[in-house]
Amino acid sequence: MKNILPPLALLLLCPLANAQAAKSAPAIDLPALIECRQSVSDFAALAPIANDPLKAVALGWQPLPQGNLFMNEYVLNTPITVFGRRVEHIAMAGGTIIAVFDLADPRSLAKALELEVGYDTPEKFMAGRELVSRDVIDAKTGEALIESVILGVSNVQTHPGKTLAGCTYSLDLPAEDEVPATPAASTRTPAGN
Repeated sequence: MKNILPPLALLLLCPLANAQAAKSAPAIDLPALIECRQSVSDFAALAPIANDPLKAVALGWQPLPQGNLFMNEYVLNTPITVFGRRVEHIAMAGGTIIAVFDLADPRSLAKALELEVGYDTPEKFMAGRELVSRDVIDAKTGEALIESVILGVSNVQTHPGKTLAGCTYSLDLPAEDEVPATPAASTRTPAGN
């Protein structure tokens, strides 16, 4: 009986530990992240998920085989609505999170989102628009950075008949010849305004 009690106690405590971990985990608003309605710091909550497939599974994301070396793909247990369309297939690549739509021609969605076409051939299409560009100070280092949030729509050869639409979040160093303003006195505004 002594040998059974410790494992049994662990089995009883694990659900409590998982519930506590779920309470302390930050809430992730996938539609807002994909539609560029969040910030770089909100996107950072996805980093542990991107690095650990088990954390994605815990959120109800089913990892898919990697058909594109640059993307980690998932099927959501519960579909979400993004850009007015229902989707259950998402992908992450670096600082980008996208919805993968069953839409053969990405041009109609890019037009509806008022994106600037960057590349357009019969095989490849890319469009985007920078929605946010603002000066920020890194709280840890005190270094001046530029926060950028870019909405994009494209297609990719590895996913025929699909349209990829989503958001890229980044923190970049200013160009060498550019002196950033302090965040309180920043003159940068969201692009397109």
